[in-house]
Amino acid sequence: MVQTDSTPQFVESCYSKMRANLSEVRKKHNKPLTLADKILFSHLDDPSTSDLKAGESYLLLRPDRVALQDVLGQTVMLNFMQTLKESVAVPTTVHCDHLIQARVEGGSDLLQSKQENEEVYDFLKNASAKFGVGFWGPGAGIIHQVVLENYAFPGALMIGTDSHTPNAGGLGACAVGVGGADAVEVMAGLPWELLAPKHIGVKLTGEMSGWTAPKDVIVYLAGALTVSGGTNSIIEYFGEGTKSISCTGKATITNMGAELGATTSVFPYDDRMSKYLKSTGRAELANLADSNQDLIRPDKETEEKPESFFDHVIEIDLSKLEPHIAGPHSPDRVRPISQLINEVNDQTNGFVEKIDTALIGSCTNSSYEDMSRVADVAQQASEHGLKSAASLMVTPGSEQVRSTIERDGQLATLQEIDSVTLANACGPCIGQWRREEVLDGVPNTIVTSYNRNFPRRNDGRSETMNFIASPEIVVALSIAGKLTFNPLTDTLTGVDGVDFKLLPPKPAPEVPPSDFIGGREFYIAPPENGSEIEISVNPESDRLQVLTPWEQWDGNDYEEIPLLVKTQGKTTTDHISPAGTWLRYRGHLEKFSENMFMGAINAFTGDAGTTMNQFTGESGISISKVAQDYKNKGSRWVVVGDYNYGEGSSREHAALSPRLLGGAAIIARGFARIHESNLKKQGILPLVFSDPKHYELVQETDRISLLDLDKLAAGETVRCILHHKDGTTDVLQLNHSLSSGQIGWIKAGSALNVLHQSN
Repeated sequence: MVQTDSTPQFVESCYSKMRANLSEVRKKHNKPLTLADKILFSHLDDPSTSDLKAGESYLLLRPDRVALQDVLGQTVMLNFMQTLKESVAVPTTVHCDHLIQARVEGGSDLLQSKQENEEVYDFLKNASAKFGVGFWGPGAGIIHQVVLENYAFPGALMIGTDSHTPNAGGLGACAVGVGGADAVEVMAGLPWELLAPKHIGVKLTGEMSGWTAPKDVIVYLAGALTVSGGTNSIIEYFGEGTKSISCTGKATITNMGAELGATTSVFPYDDRMSKYLKSTGRAELANLADSNQDLIRPDKETEEKPESFFDHVIEIDLSKLEPHIAGPHSPDRVRPISQLINEVNDQTNGFVEKIDTALIGSCTNSSYEDMSRVADVAQQASEHGLKSAASLMVTPGSEQVRSTIERDGQLATLQEIDSVTLANACGPCIGQWRREEVLDGVPNTIVTSYNRNFPRRNDGRSETMNFIASPEIVVALSIAGKLTFNPLTDTLTGVDGVDFKLLPPKPAPEVPPSDFIGGREFYIAPPENGSEIEISVNPESDRLQVLTPWEQWDGNDYEEIPLLVKTQGKTTTDHISPAGTWLRYRGHLEKFSENMFMGAINAFTGDAGTTMNQFTGESGISISKVAQDYKNKGSRWVVVGDYNYGEGSSREHAALSPRLLGGAAIIARGFARIHESNLKKQGILPLVFSDPKHYELVQETDRISLLDLDKLAAGETVRCILHHKDGTTDVLQLNHSLSSGQIGWIKAGSALNVLHQSN
């Protein structure tokens, strides 16, 4: 059976393989290497390969481990059952964190969620035991925080079925968010294919002080690079400034790098990582890292002359960095907090000054250091008799974090200003927030220390405006109760009528003086042999559905098939495959697919979630219903999208649902990395306009032809004809990033079908 834990023996063997592989790589590529290159190239399936061109070559890699959250984990396990493998080939864990809904407070919410999701949890627990997978039950914490505490180590290459898997980059790992199909293949023993990333270098100088926090680094960077600026790139941090940031502070930065579209983000190994490893009971791993620093730090030449090794270099002076705030509706709508008041006062923005709810914690910002700093701010308010003017909610990232800050008093201090502690789960961050006190259609403001703020993301309401900032800034705003408050300059009035100014939070310990407590009581290790464990899925269930392979491509062109919808502006995976109340159906593809494109904006009408049925002429019909009708009539269909189509979460259902309901291709101005890969894996063609202006040529009643597909080849264009209702046509050339192997997925009907054929 595969060892699940990152034991010293396992990590030592990883370093040994890395060293041997890098030696082979350097024989052919005798040049200094960035840290990202060291980690990726040392995990090559064949280190003797000579084709390692960033942005062009596809790398075949051998990840050290796989992590699954409970939503996509259902699909992964259902698909893994199709491989007919007896056990996983790579250390794998499942984490039950997404399905727990925030209602009242953590204890009661957890109990209710366990009851509601018992069928799913039992399936995941049994499947984990059968296939040699470690199982973290509900209440253990959020996947990324639990991985950081237990499994990540400097130099590791890991993949996870969640876009914020790069959180582990704070501990020097190259951790990449992927779709479920990628995970299944690796679990089955196949190499993982990745487009060789480009390199973005971020040089950090100086040291933070006052109100500035690690969150401000990544929020500032989101504004500088935008939500697509990191696409197909690894963001690598270097410079003396990296040593001034705690391990968990680094994790906050790498976690939110997903909002830039980056493949992942990574920091070099340093003493702060060593300190965190020791505090979390992994001193032996710290010793191993100390002995292998040449593997887990970049070659010095890359730091001395970064412009020669990075495609783009950004320098941030931490000593001059002001607290920043992002939002609403996009993580790259960024400004220094000092400028926010002007935007609030500008009535054309429609911002609501009064803050309804403030939320801190989650996988992004619930570290011991974070909670200590926010407790300092809360204590100052409490000493002047103030409570939080807004509803204040705290989401611990894990049971280990929760139990430790309960022991050391940070939770009690926050409760003194009327905070509510939610379950150790994703909760409001991903839409699992039953928020009944706010009326539908009423604009309102929330402030969070989370990582993503798309419309409808948190509570299913498009009117909710989410502003993202550091947890200490969020708590300060919560106490004031208004978005125009700037704790750096403004005062509050105590219950005695005396004005006072919040002082910057004092420097906080990055790890508890008495180490962490709790956490692993929720963990179930797999048995030595799970072959006799039976997995059953009730055919009448609306929560789980056994999956069957997709049909193989018939080899014919797609001629004059209907346009399903042309989307305008942001079409994130939240728009394509909304979460919230729909999360409960993620294991039942047919049921879940009823929400397909529910949030997508129709470019012709401006409405969300509706389109015209070209067969009936009816308008304003649910997009999923029209897709189903096309499928019932034996017709495939095409969706046309805008820039950075599919940004956001790694949710594979944004590709699975279109595949189920007959999607043949998505044509867009550009794709986000994970979603583009997910489409390929499911046998859907992701095509890009050779000229972005051609997007404007697509009309509502168009029939679309994709021709000469039998000649589909890497680097070649696809001929497309737009057949307009008036009889005219436009002939276009469409680009794609399909490799020869990926074209095999398209022809076979899916990547998993290729695996089936090889068995």
